Amino acid sequence: MMSSIRMHTNPRVRVRDAVLRTACVLVMLTTATFGFRAQAADDFASTKPTQRVEYWQKREADIAVQLRDTEALSKVKLVFLGDSITDFWQLGDNPWVTGQLFGKQSWDESFTGAPAENLALNLGISGDRTEHVLYRILPASAGGLGQLDAPELQPDVILVLIGVNNTWAEEAPVVDSVVAGIVQVLTAVHARKPDARIVLQSLIPTNDPGKNRDALLPINRRIADLAASPQFSAFVSYLDLYPLFADSAGQQISGYFVNDGVHPNQRGYRVWRDRLVPYLRELRARRP
Repeated sequence: MMSSIRMHTNPRVRVRDAVLRTACVLVMLTTATFGFRAQAADDFASTKPTQRVEYWQKREADIAVQLRDTEALSKVKLVFLGDSITDFWQLGDNPWVTGQLFGKQSWDESFTGAPAENLALNLGISGDRTEHVLYRILPASAGGLGQLDAPELQPDVILVLIGVNNTWAEEAPVVDSVVAGIVQVLTAVHARKPDARIVLQSLIPTNDPGKNRDALLPINRRIADLAASPQFSAFVSYLDLYPLFADSAGQQISGYFVNDGVHPNQRGYRVWRDRLVPYLRELRARRP
């Protein structure tokens, strides 16, 4: 008896027993956890074999479907042409970041046919640079996608916002490169739809003050002058969006953007819409 008592009161024995008890608990918890996960595996997209399709590829395919609906095209009064900043106007939930919203609410309120004069077709595709837009509107007969080819598509106004993606992995000098690309886009759009008024919208601020100062603001000054030049003024109007998204010091208003500091959030798209709708009304009043 005394030997037994001494064995159980030995510190080494107590440590050993504690380790064994802990190990048993961990085994039971691990079994329970993995058992639960195995049962719930079918609920996760991460467990299902899925072909990778880039967002822009799906978007391009969706636009191709829309462009085959000739009856719907004949009713379109506005065409929006651009990159993700235009594209995401039709997104609600941010598919990449939970809890963020883009512009679908204001788009649905203003550009889906009430009033009919603002019924819009969105040809924005995420990631596009000026050269990609040029390819998309190049006639199919010339090897492009021909997104403005349909004779049924005769919008009153084509709204262009493009160029910011050219300021990353940029050609030097960046301002000259972006402006040259925008010139080609304006020329190509007018060639495809000569009866439409083109609204050239400014680039909007990013959360990078250096990029804004060295690239975006100089580009905006150049394209504003471009729109007023004899070459383009007959069919191009310029709309400066930059002040809507900048504070009194010229810095981006972060509350109007999602956390990447480039794309507007739901509030930002609403601010844009609230400027654009009366602008279009004024434009039509000046040019019936």
